[in-house]
Amino acid sequence: MASIHDFSAVTVDGDDKNLADFAGKTLLVVNVASECGLTPQYKGLEELHRRYKGRGFAVLGFPCNQFAGQEPGSDEEIKTFCETRFDVTFPLFSKIDVNGDERHPLYGFLTSQETQPDGPGDIKWNFAKFVVNKQGEVVARFDPGVEPTDKAVTTAIEEAL
Repeated sequence: MASIHDFSAVTVDGDDKNLADFAGKTLLVVNVASECGLTPQYKGLEELHRRYKGRGFAVLGFPCNQFAGQEPGSDEEIKTFCETRFDVTFPLFSKIDVNGDERHPLYGFLTSQETQPDGPGDIKWNFAKFVVNKQGEVVARFDPGVEPTDKAVTTAIEEAL
């Protein structure tokens, strides 16, 4: 069975990263943007990352410019924005497409999974959230409008830990 560990992605620093490196960790995978009304969710994402990282958890941020051009910057600009505005310490990746013909294979996998409470299908907007268990299986998906620290999200993370 396929898992998130079967994929790789380029980090915001330009390095190839095999997602198998995260095997044994619970993950929250999120498509992020710097100029969105939901951008303040970076604060909650970082809060979760710091709260649970000692228990084998990480947030993975994937910048995407597909929604109203709300992530126009370069990888370097995105990294600087995240570090200076939200003190982000979780892994950030290079900008990708999450929908359409140029969709990153990782997002092809994520969006094809039968998930709850938000079901399979295209990403609706910035900050869609996927909880992935230690085996690399998607165990929950949350709509962009759901705050990272919402009880439903933290419960899904804690159950996956």
